Amino acid sequence: MMWPSVALLTFVTLQRLGELVLARRNTAALLARGAREVAPEHYPAMVALHAGWIIGLWLLAPGRPIGLFWFLVFMGLQALRLWVLATLKERWTTRIIILPGAPLVSSGPYLFLRHPNYAIVVGEIAALPLAFGLPLYALVFSFLNAFILLIRMRAENAALESAMILK
Repeated sequence: MMWPSVALLTFVTLQRLGELVLARRNTAALLARGAREVAPEHYPAMVALHAGWIIGLWLLAPGRPIGLFWFLVFMGLQALRLWVLATLKERWTTRIIILPGAPLVSSGPYLFLRHPNYAIVVGEIAALPLAFGLPLYALVFSFLNAFILLIRMRAENAALESAMILK
């Protein structure tokens, strides 16, 4: 049966496209308030990685059965993603944006992790392919994502420290 896998892939694709629209809107609003983008040079690689992940899943996963355990893990991560979005509100974006004078968000999931959204993405990159029974795919994209996240987190932490937001 093909429809469950196609439905799940459609959900993820529409979710990611919606997030790009939200991120673009929030980024424009933050920049209009005097924010600045930091380390934009890695952003195209990050977008390409995520686009490649979704495109590859569209090529490999339709018609594959969905494993219940990994599907539930993935859906639990979606609830955590909503928690991050609700916590950051208009400050959520897919870019590294520093708003001078704005305090570091320290509520919601940020009480527990400095970068909860990145932890969620790490889980998603692995869990969705695993739900489709694609462990090698999960491993390859997890490795690529880890490389991008190392670059991104270093740049973000350095920007926050230079803005004296982190101590």
